[in-house]
Amino acid sequence: MAIPPLKLLAALLLLQVINVLSTHSEASNTHSNDYCAMYDICGERSDGKVLNCPYGSPSIKPDELFSAKIQSLCPTISGKVCCTETQFDTLRSQVQQAVPFLVGCPACLRNFLNLFCELSCSPNQSLFINVTSVAEVSGNLTVDGIDYHITDTFGEGLYESCKEVKFGTMNTRAINFVGGGAQNFREWFAFIGQKAPPGFPGSPYAINFKSTTSQSSAMVSMNVSVYSCGDTSLGCSCGDCPSSPTCSSPEPLPPHDEGSCSIRIGPLKVRCIELSVVLVYILLVSCFFGWAASNRRRYITQPGGSSEPLLHPVEEDGINSEPKVKRHAQLSPVQRYMAQFYRTYGSWIARNPSLVLFTSVVIVLALSSGLFHFEVETRPEKLWVGPESKAAEEKKFFDSHLSPFYRIEQLILATVPDPKSGRVPSIVTEENILLLFDIQEKVDQLRGNYSGLGVSLTDICLKPLGEDCATQSILQYFKMDSETFEEYGGVEHADYCFQHYTSSEMCLSAFQAPVDPSAVLGGFSGNNYSEATAFVVTYPVNNAIGDLSNENARAVAWEKMFIQLAKEELLPMVRSKNLTLSFSSESSIEEELKRESTADIITIAVSYLVMFVYISVTLGDAPQFYTFYISSKVLLGLSGVVLVLLSVFGSVGLFSALGVKSTLIIMEVIPFLVLAVGVDNMCILVHAVKRQPRDVSLEERVSSALAEVGPSITLASLSEVLAFAVGAFVPMPACRIFSMFAALAIMLDFFLQITAFVALIVFDCKRAADNRIDCFPCIKVSSSSRESIEGGREPGFLERYMKEVHAPILGLWVVKMVVVAVFLAFAMASIALSPRLETGLEQKIVLPRDSYLQDYFDNLSEYLRVGPPLYFVVKDYNYSLGSRHTNQLCSISQCNSDSLLNEISRASQAPETSYIAKPAASWLDDFLVWLSPEAFGCCRKFTNGSYCPPDDQPPCCTAEDDVCGLDGICKDCTTCFRHSDLIQDRPSTAQFREKLPWFLNALPSADCAKGGHGAYTNSVDLNGYETGVIQASEFRTYHTPLNTQGDYVNALRAAREFSSKISNSLKIDIFPYSVFYIFFEQYVDIWTVALTNLAIAIGAIFIVCLLITSSAWSSAIIVLVLMMILLDLMGMMVILGIQLNAVSVVNLIMSIGIAVEFCVHISHAFLMSSGNREERAREALETMGASVFSGITLTKLVGVIVLCFARSEIFVVYYFQMYMALVIIGFLHGLVFLPVILSLAGPPELHLDMEEQQGRDEASSSLPN
Repeated sequence: MAIPPLKLLAALLLLQVINVLSTHSEASNTHSNDYCAMYDICGERSDGKVLNCPYGSPSIKPDELFSAKIQSLCPTISGKVCCTETQFDTLRSQVQQAVPFLVGCPACLRNFLNLFCELSCSPNQSLFINVTSVAEVSGNLTVDGIDYHITDTFGEGLYESCKEVKFGTMNTRAINFVGGGAQNFREWFAFIGQKAPPGFPGSPYAINFKSTTSQSSAMVSMNVSVYSCGDTSLGCSCGDCPSSPTCSSPEPLPPHDEGSCSIRIGPLKVRCIELSVVLVYILLVSCFFGWAASNRRRYITQPGGSSEPLLHPVEEDGINSEPKVKRHAQLSPVQRYMAQFYRTYGSWIARNPSLVLFTSVVIVLALSSGLFHFEVETRPEKLWVGPESKAAEEKKFFDSHLSPFYRIEQLILATVPDPKSGRVPSIVTEENILLLFDIQEKVDQLRGNYSGLGVSLTDICLKPLGEDCATQSILQYFKMDSETFEEYGGVEHADYCFQHYTSSEMCLSAFQAPVDPSAVLGGFSGNNYSEATAFVVTYPVNNAIGDLSNENARAVAWEKMFIQLAKEELLPMVRSKNLTLSFSSESSIEEELKRESTADIITIAVSYLVMFVYISVTLGDAPQFYTFYISSKVLLGLSGVVLVLLSVFGSVGLFSALGVKSTLIIMEVIPFLVLAVGVDNMCILVHAVKRQPRDVSLEERVSSALAEVGPSITLASLSEVLAFAVGAFVPMPACRIFSMFAALAIMLDFFLQITAFVALIVFDCKRAADNRIDCFPCIKVSSSSRESIEGGREPGFLERYMKEVHAPILGLWVVKMVVVAVFLAFAMASIALSPRLETGLEQKIVLPRDSYLQDYFDNLSEYLRVGPPLYFVVKDYNYSLGSRHTNQLCSISQCNSDSLLNEISRASQAPETSYIAKPAASWLDDFLVWLSPEAFGCCRKFTNGSYCPPDDQPPCCTAEDDVCGLDGICKDCTTCFRHSDLIQDRPSTAQFREKLPWFLNALPSADCAKGGHGAYTNSVDLNGYETGVIQASEFRTYHTPLNTQGDYVNALRAAREFSSKISNSLKIDIFPYSVFYIFFEQYVDIWTVALTNLAIAIGAIFIVCLLITSSAWSSAIIVLVLMMILLDLMGMMVILGIQLNAVSVVNLIMSIGIAVEFCVHISHAFLMSSGNREERAREALETMGASVFSGITLTKLVGVIVLCFARSEIFVVYYFQMYMALVIIGFLHGLVFLPVILSLAGPPELHLDMEEQQGRDEASSSLPN
């Protein structure tokens, strides 16, 4: 994970071996060919760095062996030289520190080596080197400062060839390590030329790089040939040299913008869909008004004829001018059978209410027994993504073959704005850093309790190198030790490390890795780290596969104590310093979701109570004081609500017994849904019984009532059950489980309605007939008021309203035109708004309003400057020499220009569209560099063939050694390979197989920064790799900072599109993975899921309606109204800012169930009525309007209003606002728009005139009117 930086530049360390020969002042001023400015070594500093002699001398002719050695490193130097063999060996040993950073780009490496080869060994050294100061060390004069004259051409060429070279391990540029992040060659030279204090990495003397020479001087600026990174002979990869002509490729195309099509009309810019909707609306309204006007004119001017009886019906007694002709409904076979069944069944249930009630309740209670196995699923990855989904499969593959992403515990400390100026002060102060040390001390002392054992952070934290936790904190610049704060220089040291974190050993973390300031600071712009307004402290904790893992259980135990510590101790500490603190742990969201599930129990209970009170009142007759205690139906309403709850319990119980876990959505939504459907059916049944003549027997009344409304209740219930049942095939678990539970709950509710509730109606009628008090049926009152109770039933307020106000107003021609035009306008406007419906679910909405995570998510989006890690996972990488896979993946020299890593690097140059922030860290590139003979300090072996570590690591150099010499135990180690051992600089299959474990276990150090241990420990799956195929490996990069739900969704979509394109191009199986993908995959195709589910549900309803009514006309009108309700609801979602996600999709599916109740009963009553369309629409409203209005609209309104007081934002947004919109839209469409459409274009009546003498059986062919 982390690589120690170079002990500054090889360049800086190479300078100590420069041989200087200068005998006297006059000799030191000699500047000519074949003359040296420095020669040999005259001393060394206290830290072991050697110092050159400041004496000029002629260059010398090396022997043949020495010359060959020089040529191997410095091919531009031939003949005489200005360095001794000892100096050259030191040069070679020190330059190895820089080689691993640059060897992937041969042109850059060659230019870089030439810079120091010329400085150290050039025979013409005196022409461009001038010793400017000397110092005495151990009685000898040594070089203390020089001028190094170099042309701008060479300097610019050197920088241009190296500026884009990657250091993949840290996902950054190599120039950050070997050049201090220089932005041009002058900054790079200034960085190289700094004289390092003893003990610090860098040059032992000052180097002043100059680009010009004095005209009076004989000196000439050094200007050896410089190679371009695009040079074909020393070509670099496209990732290291994107400007190369061979690497040019078109910029990544921006993602398709669905709203990009627009038309400008004068100063107004209109989207295409909006203009199209307006034009379609104008066309439809024009056609409708034209048709209506023509029809109206024909309707008025038509004299007499067959239409006259329909215009002037005699409604009082239902008798027309031909008294011997009776009208019979011509029912479909299904309706005829259902009517006959319900008539017979009603008679039987009226005779056996006790048996029916007992049997039905026992059946549902038996199903409810499964509640003993009830479990709630709160894990988001199990709710939103199916086990067979792409994200779930990719996560499973990643976790099992590589390693699960670590757990994250985080603290964010931030300053508050000044109340007067409003300016936010910097947090990088001594007081705040010391406060952070105090906080860290408490975190270190924290102990969680797991099975009686204490668990500390060091027990569970991620430790990539050694025994120190990889904590990401500004305190790492002080080795996590408060005692070193003053020793290192306090805040000034932190400011220094912000700029030199990659190049200064003093800035290394306690776990020996650079710490990027952008990962530990927040609230800054650009690279102005000192202006940061927040500390971000991240504790990576080991993660394990499996829910029952002891490792995870120990981590959870510590996390609970961590949150408790933050709440009880850290928060008061921070606030006392006028700072803010937000915090989170890996288990925080799950724990808060559990708390959220109980946060609004009282609110939900009050909502149900209000609905129950309303139901109890509305089921009774019009309240009259002297008969209220008998005519009220509180006990019946309570029993009905209990039956609704029993149906929910039965559904949840059965699925719990089958091992299906419930969800919070089910607990919160299904009771509302079933109650809405159940109450509607209760109202319809009770009102149907009330409409029957009082002079017939109770058995006959119940029988006739069931025959009248049974088919419509069955039609509505079957439509709802089927609509929800098809949702069981949706891949999203939350929607699938909801649909399954809802379908069974509605089916059980329907079963209980036509069995237990009808039996309860029979008991209630008997109670009222026997003058017994409601709620206390054992108490019987006097029969003085019996006559007034049984004398007849006066229509209720809602029934009178429907008959005398609502229906007549809708019958006005002008009102019909306005209704159609307005509702069509709403539908068209909703179509135009729907594309603006955003996907996602803000995490803050899901959590309780008082959750500590509310502040955390606010601060996360405000302060975090680093995006989530992104892994490109490669399956079945064939590393054999005969395979092309290696060059198709890598990004160093000789790799394909369109390789995976080159394409990632290219994509990172357009982060606004690719959402990729950096080039990828490549274990493959680093492995190939580590193997390279040029990186002679990396892959080494003892004479017995075993692995030999770099010279600065044990056993070559022990921790007790202050200076690692060149004559230690590893002096006889040799590089693993010579160039002749490799084939086109690539290892053979056997070489790859043997050395890969060496690389992954090699510790990085200054002598070889490319060691793979820590950085790539979990990047390669070595299981079965001996076959020549690596089953899984990953290349790590980062997304850009993602702040909104749309950013996360677009990042996922962009990564998948990128991987798909690369996979198809390279014919290699590659997929992207990030820890958040599994939570956001649902949004990639949420529109497809939602529209498919809704379309199937509506299609199922159409089929059921068609089969039962045999009227395609009526079924089509029902579907039309349902679609308009859905469209208007989605339009309201845009207006209210409600996003499209699993919760809202479930609500949309549920809205179909409730919308069916608004439509089916009115439509069925219209179909069964006689007369012209106007009369039939009025009769349908008078018959069913009051039941629908009271049973659904008012019941839901009084219950939903209570939800606006919920503590959880999700209840207010997704239940209060969305349910309220649904109820209002459903009511307007079901009781306003639908009757108007039926009166204008409803299906023809199903009645025929038949002679009474024919004696048809009315029981099987007609329904009571």
